[in-house]
Amino acid sequence: MVTQQPWGGSGGPPAPVEWLPALDIPAPEHQNRLTVLFRALLLIPHFIVLFVLSIAAFFATVAGWFAALVLGRLPDPIAEFLTHYLGYRVRVVASLMLLTGSYPPFALTPPDLPVRIEVRPGPLNRLAVFFRLILMIPAAIVQSLVGSGWWGLSFIWWLITLILGRMPGPLFEATAATLRYMTRFDAYTMMLTSAYPKKLFGDRAEAVGVPVHSATRPLLISSGGQALLVLFLVVGIIGAVTPSFTTSSDSWDWEAATPAAHR
Repeated sequence: MVTQQPWGGSGGPPAPVEWLPALDIPAPEHQNRLTVLFRALLLIPHFIVLFVLSIAAFFATVAGWFAALVLGRLPDPIAEFLTHYLGYRVRVVASLMLLTGSYPPFALTPPDLPVRIEVRPGPLNRLAVFFRLILMIPAAIVQSLVGSGWWGLSFIWWLITLILGRMPGPLFEATAATLRYMTRFDAYTMMLTSAYPKKLFGDRAEAVGVPVHSATRPLLISSGGQALLVLFLVVGIIGAVTPSFTTSSDSWDWEAATPAAHR
């Protein structure tokens, strides 16, 4: 389920709030090894749907950029479509990254599901909107490195999950952190939030007293999970500076279903 915070009230848009998009995924459970074995093949229909939707999302983002410069926010129809599109894509990629064994439905607005995101579109700084492509460069580098690092070693994660029948805790934490950061980056790129992507290494410092919504909200990352995140970044850097370094992400990665304007 994707949640969009309504503006409400008769006094106009509320004051800008730095709301970071949230990702809810249940704790790792046993997965059917047969579906793990053929996970990428099983998701091919979703990849096709995502490709088509990404074209619509690209034009919606471009239109939203012009509208946000004038209105200081995304128009509600554009915000709603992009929010549901992002939620759909997150569910597919979560399944591909073996974070869940449930097969994502072919629906932009499905009923309550194990994998959910919460996005609250709201007021935007027009100057930040105007320079969005420049501002997103540092976060784009981080998400590219950590993402390509995960996909570069994806065969190992796939093999571990296939053998064990579930994703180990530290690997689950690091993978969820990777997906959450990518989600926050794309939400920022699509102007669904004014909050800059952050907290790649989890919410440990902010987690005291916070209500628990799922295994990833708050996202507490163990030392093993943090070590894996560092490994993802290192592998991503190696792939970036070594032309001959090839990864499995060449065949499919998060960017495969992302409009060019989001990269």
